[in-house]
Amino acid sequence: MDENKTVEERQEKDKHFLVEALKEMPIVQIACKRAGVSRATYYRWRKEDKNFLRQSEDAMAQGFEFINDMSESQIVTLIKEKKLQAMVIWLKHHHPRYGSKVRSYSPVTQREDLTPEENSILLEALKLASGGIIEEESNDNK
Repeated sequence: MDENKTVEERQEKDKHFLVEALKEMPIVQIACKRAGVSRATYYRWRKEDKNFLRQSEDAMAQGFEFINDMSESQIVTLIKEKKLQAMVIWLKHHHPRYGSKVRSYSPVTQREDLTPEENSILLEALKLASGGIIEEESNDNK
């Protein structure tokens, strides 16, 4: 009985160290190495212990935020040093005029009128998609 309690206490301690390592470095392999736990054990714990799963996911999210903050800080430092690449990265992700622009391409086609049957099918589909809000057009608007 005492041996099982000791194993459980050691596992809880290892889980705690692993969660703390993930907060600083959200890369599983590195965090496991720092905590002295194998990757297989980490994934087994995640599968078997819902509390550990939640804690490890939260820790990884915190770790990613930490890395993002450090990275952003370095970019700002490089901008202050007048490094063009850092300026481009910052503007691309923080200024609407310099960010990536999504452009859609729709080839121009000749307009084809729908047959009455196709129009009826289209209106029915629109009614279903909108929850019945679409009303049929009068014959004057067709």
